[in-house]
Amino acid sequence: MPQDRIKTIGRSRIQYGPLSDRVYLMQLAAGEAEAVITAMAELAQAEGYTKLFAKIPGKNAAVFEDAGFEIEAQIPDFYADGDKALFVSRFICKNRRRSCDAERIQKVLEAALKRAGAGIRHPLPSDWDLTFMTADRAEQMAALYSRVFDSYPFPIFDADYIRHSMDENFRYFGILQNATLIALASAERIESGVEMTDFATAPKHRRASLAAHLLAAMEADARQNGVKTAFTIARAVSYGINIMFARAGYTFGGTLVNNTNISGRVQSMNIWYKPLAPCPSNG
Repeated sequence: MPQDRIKTIGRSRIQYGPLSDRVYLMQLAAGEAEAVITAMAELAQAEGYTKLFAKIPGKNAAVFEDAGFEIEAQIPDFYADGDKALFVSRFICKNRRRSCDAERIQKVLEAALKRAGAGIRHPLPSDWDLTFMTADRAEQMAALYSRVFDSYPFPIFDADYIRHSMDENFRYFGILQNATLIALASAERIESGVEMTDFATAPKHRRASLAAHLLAAMEADARQNGVKTAFTIARAVSYGINIMFARAGYTFGGTLVNNTNISGRVQSMNIWYKPLAPCPSNG
């Protein structure tokens, strides 16, 4: 199945397509809420998509709620002006609102919250190298993503896409063992926040807490670049990724039901967020 596509509506940006069977408003420009909602609904009707999904400033909540959207998750104090970020959805098909994984999702969340703030479990081996990734490793990065994921909402299996994303607002970090890439993640700058995403670890190293070390490195980098809030959109059925964010001090922000095609099927996703204290000055 082809990757979902990205396009602009006015100055706003959406992603849409059959892979995740949705229209996703990724960035809403000021003054465009009503026009974008109309365009999203028309596109979903024309293509038969079953969910409209949007990340919006809290000040736009009423417009979206009047149009049939409901709040699924939120991040307080996300935007530069102090407004919260809301994740809102309109379910066009009632079956899309029902999660077949609801019981497991609740158990995962309970397990994660029990470990809140516990920190990193294992030290990184001294002979492994955690490093900022550059474009010359894009082929190696795409290969690792292809090994780890059966499907993904963005074309991370394509080295050209990775190179292009580096030229925009993505910063990738990886862990090397004897020059071989064994773990990878990215930090995407979004407004005054940063999304910690694209975590992938080679199967034989999945018990080494490598993702937690990558997360810590990306947080430090984000602080140095003046980012005030970190967040993630994590697979709600995954014990490992949810526990990792809880251990790292992230707060649960809500569940996006049947939202994203990842690892072979459309899955529900959890929002976790964390305020990033600024780096102390050297003066």
